[in-house]
Amino acid sequence: MLETSPRGPARAAVLCGVGGQLPRLKVGNDELAERLGTDDARIRTRTGIRSRHFAAPDEATSDLAVAAGRTALANSGSAAVGAVIVATTTPDRSCPSTAPLVAARLGLTGVAAFDVGAVCSGFVYALAAGTGLITSGVTDRVLVVGADVYSRIVDPGDRQNAVVFGDGAGAVVLRAGHATEPGALGPFDLGSDGAHEDMVIVQAGGSRLPFDPARTSHAERHFSMRGKEVYRHAVSRMAGSAQAVLEQAGVSVGEIDLFVPHQANLRILRTVATGLGLSFERCATHVQEAGNTGAASIPLALARSHVDGALTVGDRVLLTGFGGGLTWGSCLLTWSSLPPAVEPSRPEEGVAS
Repeated sequence: MLETSPRGPARAAVLCGVGGQLPRLKVGNDELAERLGTDDARIRTRTGIRSRHFAAPDEATSDLAVAAGRTALANSGSAAVGAVIVATTTPDRSCPSTAPLVAARLGLTGVAAFDVGAVCSGFVYALAAGTGLITSGVTDRVLVVGADVYSRIVDPGDRQNAVVFGDGAGAVVLRAGHATEPGALGPFDLGSDGAHEDMVIVQAGGSRLPFDPARTSHAERHFSMRGKEVYRHAVSRMAGSAQAVLEQAGVSVGEIDLFVPHQANLRILRTVATGLGLSFERCATHVQEAGNTGAASIPLALARSHVDGALTVGDRVLLTGFGGGLTWGSCLLTWSSLPPAVEPSRPEEGVAS
């Protein structure tokens, strides 16, 4: 257990590993356009997305989470952690949680393991939970994974959402350290507004409306989102949450080296960055190639930034997310010294099913 002097730096969670995983099947806009009655130009103009990745029929959220987790653990230099947290909206099953299975498959049987459900804000929420486990002394190392397979819940014929969402997983490893060292996380800002739960929703499948072919419609069994309202709330909440974190930390926007927002679509990313006074050049983007990957989007963008050499030790990184619930959250961290990262994937072009 890390020991600190009463007069020494505060105990903190420090990022020490990162990794990502995308399914092998990469689907370009042209492969969806004809079926959905649209075209590549329209999709790019509205979302900025050129492609997305879809899980194979036998590939589940846990498979992607395990792959991303294994890469992050290798990047951290140790396969040992005391807890595994998986942020997801698409667990393998409604019961049990996916995290214990992920932990077991990584050889971590016996450690604490649980899921976090905060939709596209899930990774930031999970980071906060992992940080809490470390700063409270419960454990010294935590694996935090964001993983989603939206292709299982989005109607493939939904013209609005089928072109936006993709599948993937990203992960980071946190260790106990000091608040003054590179890699330290915090402060955090988290929030929610359940009065708008129907803005981003899958109506059927829970205790409120159990799945029943005789009682539930096709639409109720799939993901739905009121796009214009979500856009308005996302821009406002992400910018407000990010600003709250900067104020807590006493850091100005000009001191941020990289902004890593939830990769909803390129339009939202640009608007939030502009609203904060950040040039878009300082905004990490992965949505063009991977689409909106839900809880995986922020760690995938971090993994890509590390692979591309966009981060150096001591860089200030601002994370912010927004998702159904409604939920939102932000976090500030300083970048750590990490070994070279593995590419999130080396996909083969495929044909959409």
